[in-house]
Amino acid sequence: ISHQYSQKALMLEMKSLQEEPVEGFKITLVDEADLYNWEVAIFGPPNTHYEGGYFKARIKFPIDYPYSPPAFRFLTKMWHPNIYENGDVCISILHPPVDDPQSGELPSERWNPTQNVRTILLSVISLLNEPNTFSPANVDASVMYRKWRDSKGKDREYVEIIRKQVLATKAEAERDGVKVPTTLAEYCVRTRAPPPDEGSDLFYDYYYDDEDVEGGDGDCCYDEDDSGNEES
Repeated sequence: ISHQYSQKALMLEMKSLQEEPVEGFKITLVDEADLYNWEVAIFGPPNTHYEGGYFKARIKFPIDYPYSPPAFRFLTKMWHPNIYENGDVCISILHPPVDDPQSGELPSERWNPTQNVRTILLSVISLLNEPNTFSPANVDASVMYRKWRDSKGKDREYVEIIRKQVLATKAEAERDGVKVPTTLAEYCVRTRAPPPDEGSDLFYDYYYDDEDVEGGDGDCCYDEDDSGNEES
């Protein structure tokens, strides 16, 4: 039963993400026949260190999704306090909801079945911009990030490694024939599915007006004071 349930849940989520994408993400199945493996392309948000970057990742879903969380792994090399050497992302929303006082995480910050791929993607983007240095997955990156932060950006080692990684992704984007957005206007474009036919305009407009009120464009724009002054 759980197998059928998770497949149905994943089909609905994929459909929702294709009709109303999250800014800065492109999602496809690794293999059309397998709903449990998704490939994600992430565009670095403008006005951040990741601007112009093209990062690839995989999401692997368990058979009992959404009761258990998926795993999120970057295939692109990422230097970040909360990303392990092998690309696995360490983020509380992807941890099972067990009570673990050692971790410093509240059960409410962990996975629960109301979370979905959309909330994971938004969490990953905000994690890139605001690392959590309390229990780092990459201790060296964490120490370097804190130096950058505490020196108010004078110690540039952390930023320079990220900019190098961003530059290294340009070749991959060219190979894949992908144009990476570099302005907020390009980044914020939502590629919507066209309305099925003239007759259903009413339903279509109603559906999207509803979505817009909730999501708006607020979750798109990054105005990080400390990362807006990057030289490209």
